[in-house]
Amino acid sequence: MRREEVEMSKRFTEEFRREAVRQIKEHGHPVAEVSERLGVSTHSLYQWIKRYSPTAGGQASHLASKDEEIRRLKSELRRVTEERDILKKAATYFAKASE
Repeated sequence: MRREEVEMSKRFTEEFRREAVRQIKEHGHPVAEVSERLGVSTHSLYQWIKRYSPTAGGQASHLASKDEEIRRLKSELRRVTEERDILKKAATYFAKASE
């Protein structure tokens, strides 16, 4: 762990850091304003944003799961479309046979 990370972890709790990031990301407050209000350097806030931002860690896995769901749904759509086409042909065949 780098020296500044050790000092940072001693000075501010993780909950404090996450809340600071939340104020910036979710509430749209400017970094400079949050920095001044909380008495934290802008550099520290940008580091915390990198570390604690909701899109930082979970985005890749979230996108992978969405891609998997899209593949599954496309496959299901192909199958259901084939089934529908078969049923249309069968309905046409039986309609002609009953005449």
